[in-house]
Amino acid sequence: MSAIAMITARGGSKRIPRKNIRDFCGKPIMNYSIEAALESGIFDEVMVSTEDEEIAEIARKAGASVPFLRSEVTASDTATTEEVISEVLMRYSEMGREFEYGCCIYPTAPFVNAHKLKDAFDILRESGAQSIVPMQEFTYPPQRGLYIDEDGYVKMLHPEYASTRSQDLEKHYHECGQFYIFRNSDFLIQKDTTMEKSIPYIIDPVESQDIDTESDWLLAELKYRFLKEQGRI
Repeated sequence: MSAIAMITARGGSKRIPRKNIRDFCGKPIMNYSIEAALESGIFDEVMVSTEDEEIAEIARKAGASVPFLRSEVTASDTATTEEVISEVLMRYSEMGREFEYGCCIYPTAPFVNAHKLKDAFDILRESGAQSIVPMQEFTYPPQRGLYIDEDGYVKMLHPEYASTRSQDLEKHYHECGQFYIFRNSDFLIQKDTTMEKSIPYIIDPVESQDIDTESDWLLAELKYRFLKEQGRI
């Protein structure tokens, strides 16, 4: 069963300039994703999708393939992950290469490792589901969320839960923004990484961190160093 890993590393990040190749605990952050994919041993191709020559060169040095650069459409600020994946699969198809499974790994996901990728891949393959999505539980129940009304007063989003104990509320989850693994035939029909028959891969919150601001970056490095000291990564 053939599989391709796609690391989506655009060069034009705005909130943290050049963040996909910025040094993270000693090496370009993108390299963690590349190394995890290579070390997993489950992919026939590990490639980086980028429009940026510097990113492409760093990717090649880390062992990834960059057989083509992104189009202007998929390199834009408005391009979606699904559009990037579709372009990659189409270009490989034009080159005469087809893959049964696809894995999209974000370039700012230093908590991804070979074990998680192999484990998730095996679960998906054995389940018969269409894709597997890394998720984590909300650390605070969203049913108890607040908002500020037009007069500046604090209101509950769901006042019906005002007296409900937190432990009695249904658990809610959100995506971790690390990777997706999917059956390419289903993806090409639904054009989505979270499909009609997607299953969860639960991640510990300490092993996940969105990186959109400088504060996020510092927190991610603190988490990474802690996990490294604990032998968990």
